[in-house]
Formats: sequence, C-alpha cells, structure tokens
Amino acid sequence: MPETCFPIRTKLQVPISSPALALLWISVTLGGCSGGDFGRTRQDVLNDDMHRWIGTEATSSIGLRPSQFQLTDNERLLRDLAYPLIEPPHSRPAWKSVFGNYQPLPAPWRQQVVFDRTAYGRLLIDEPHRSHSSRYAQLMDDVRDDITRFEPFFADAVRVLELDKKRNASLALVSGLSPREHADAIARMQENTLIVQWVQQCLEQRISSYRWALERLVIQAPDNIAADADRLIGELAAQTANPPVAAQPVIGRALSVRG
Repeated sequence: MPETCFPIRTKLQVPISSPALALLWISVTLGGCSGGDFGRTRQDVLNDDMHRWIGTEATSSIGLRPSQFQLTDNERLLRDLAYPLIEPPHSRPAWKSVFGNYQPLPAPWRQQVVFDRTAYGRLLIDEPHRSHSSRYAQLMDDVRDDITRFEPFFADAVRVLELDKKRNASLALVSGLSPREHADAIARMQENTLIVQWVQQCLEQRISSYRWALERLVIQAPDNIAADADRLIGELAAQTANPPVAAQPVIGRALSVRG
C-alpha cells in the first residue's frame, strides 16, 4: 500500500476570500487614490492642516483673498470641528470612510449651491434597512451626533472670535505693520467669522432636513418612537437658535435657510 504523503507548506496560506484580508488588500491598493475635488489626494489632506481649505473656500466664495498666516491651534481646531457639521448628515457611510473618501465642500455663498431639504430623508428612506425602526434609529443617531458636536465647536468659536477682537484692536498699535500683514490679519478674521456662519447655516439646514425626514417616516411607518425623535430635533433646534456666539456677517453676507 503506497505511503500517503502531504507536501510540507513553507508559507502560511490564507484564502484571499477572507473578508479582513480582502479589505486590507483593497485599502492598500487604493491608498494613493484621489480623495475628492479641488485636485487634492489623500496624502495631501491627511495632515494637521487638512481642513485649512474651509477658510480658503469660505473667503474665495465671496471674492475675498484668503489669509497667508499660519493657523493657530484654536483656528485649526475650529476648522476640524466645523467639517463634520458642514458635511451633509449621513453622507459618508462606513464603506466610504474605510477608503478615505474625503470630500471638500463648496461654501453656501456660491451661486450654484442649492439646499435640498428632502435629500437626507430620501436617502434615509430609500436605503435598505432591516426594519422601519432602524430608520428611526439612524435619524436619532444623526441628530444626537450633531447635539454632541455643537458644544465643542461653539466653545472653540467663542475663543477664536474673542481673540480676533483683540487682534483687531492690536492692528492700530503694532509698529511697522506692513500692508500685507494688515491684509492677512483682516482676511484671517473674515475667514474665522465665515466659518462660524457656515456652520450656523448648516445646522439650520440639518434641522429642516431632519424634520422633513421624520414627517415622511411618520406617514410611511408610524411608530411611537417618532415622539422621541421629535424631542431630539427640538433640542438641536433650541441650541441652534441660541448659539453661544453670533458671528457678524462679513460684508453683508448673511445666510438663511433655503428650500
């Protein structure tokens, strides 16, 4: 009877169908892919100043020159905390986050930007869910996320805008101030103010979107949990209506909810 032999494996063989390894392989393969508009790649944006573009976009959208000053720690934090609030809610599901689908966004002052209060609700309702209760749960999670983000952003906004008041008062006292330095200081103060206005605008829009979504859920899949969702939206609306700081419009560019 012939002897049964098995080859000696010199390498650990793991099926490529392993979900974890497949995900790792795709992540490595796509590691250098572009992460969004404005010609930025992932390597370009994943750094300490990855959200610097928010201030540049805000000022350039109304025809102002962005400041060339480096960001202070508080200004950098302001931009980092602003991004999750200006990014449309529930616009980046988990699989996109894995692949680093970072997306710079247009400022609301640009003419082509039109707010659609139904977009969030239609996405929420049309996406496959195991049950209608999971749609309510997703809505409430998104509202809670905004409530959680509200205080840290506005706490930093208070610090930034208070320091900008001191910066503005110092302009007349600095000796030998060059026209370029003066222009950059003014531009940075405008950037910071516009970022706060941008977030305020987006919060109002998000509340409008959440209410539209809840109304549609109530008529399509009525559930007692709708009352809890309504209370959460009301809490966010109350916070938004009374922010800790109110940024004055830059050259009359006040914002309002459209749609």
